[in-house]
Amino acid sequence: MAAAPEAAGVAHVQHRIRTILMAGQVLAGLGMGSTLSIGAILAAEISGSPAFSGMAATMSTLGAALAAIPLARLAARAGRAPALATGALVAALGAVTAIVAAGLPSFPLLLVGILLIGVGTAVNLQSRFAAADLAAPATRGRDLSLVVWATTVGAVSGPNLIGPGEDLGAAIGLPPLSGPFLFTVAAQSLAAALYLVLLRPDPLRLAQRLARDAGANGGAGASTTAAAVDDRAGIRLALLAIALSHATMVSVMAMTPVHLADHGASLVIVGFTISLHIAGMYALSPVFGILSDRVGRWWTILIGQALFVAALLMTALGAESEGWVVAGLVALGLGWSAATVAGSALLTESTTPARRTIVQGRSDLLMSGSGAIGGALAGPVLAGLGYAGLSLTALVLTAVVVAALLATPRASPPATGPVVPGPVPARR
Repeated sequence: MAAAPEAAGVAHVQHRIRTILMAGQVLAGLGMGSTLSIGAILAAEISGSPAFSGMAATMSTLGAALAAIPLARLAARAGRAPALATGALVAALGAVTAIVAAGLPSFPLLLVGILLIGVGTAVNLQSRFAAADLAAPATRGRDLSLVVWATTVGAVSGPNLIGPGEDLGAAIGLPPLSGPFLFTVAAQSLAAALYLVLLRPDPLRLAQRLARDAGANGGAGASTTAAAVDDRAGIRLALLAIALSHATMVSVMAMTPVHLADHGASLVIVGFTISLHIAGMYALSPVFGILSDRVGRWWTILIGQALFVAALLMTALGAESEGWVVAGLVALGLGWSAATVAGSALLTESTTPARRTIVQGRSDLLMSGSGAIGGALAGPVLAGLGYAGLSLTALVLTAVVVAALLATPRASPPATGPVVPGPVPARR
């Protein structure tokens, strides 16, 4: 009888933590959306060559990859709040560095600034795992996906802040194109304060304490956090599905603007296509979160791969049609959402709390690294085989994930109703 109010207490804490994480995602997205959009333009202007415009996206991705393990280790030592806040402050410092670089001007310093801004992406990735620390098995996918969904607000609104940012920068005498970075400084600083002040009790430290209490009680009761021992097959499947799904998405998405522009599409069509693709990535993530809770992680990852196959066939067979390319990019985003949400939930529940952060950090490193490699290789493949050939080549990555799914036993859908041992502290 005593377990019921304790479980309710954890559920209340989890609801509040999820809300705070969603607010942090919105703030981070507002800053990242504006600066990463203007970063390529600023890089081309300072360097004096459009050939260097792609370095902005490259350095941002590299920053996310390099920060994944250090932030995970910090979370393991001090908790989620200090790790998330530190990453957000590093991203804010990167925005300040970019402003200084625009004023000098200095292209190498600008690259350093964008590298540091990319750490904010690592924070976004860790936030989805933080949402799963205390989630009940039956709602872990939903809770995780809601934090992913919150990214939609910033991703859509952020680019619209470029104009106001330029006006604000001009009003206070900043160099051209550097004004939008002010929003990154403000948004990331607010996000850091939000994590440090309100993310209490710390979800990871509380989850670890609950797991220890369960062990001290001889295993009586089921923890909402993770299995008692690592499920190595589940971890391998989750790591592979997340990394290769991200590589599939990035490789095709990155080359779509080039393909459309080469075939005479207007910038309006190009922007509209990418906007719909981003909506596919984030807007329906709660649907896939609920689906992974209801039918299981295995099946939801498989649904993601089926969406990838449909998307890649649309972009391959309809490469000369703007309509088919747009439809394919939307399906590509949906496939990424299904695989990433279900894979992240599977990774969390397959790992013990003691090892969770380091495994999650490795997953984020693999995810960012795979995306960077996929984007880098996509250019030569596009040049050699064309857009249709690129899409068909990406099917190989999907086939690898499907093969891994077939080699991994299907787990049952998560059990309903958490039973949580141990009292829940009001603050930590």
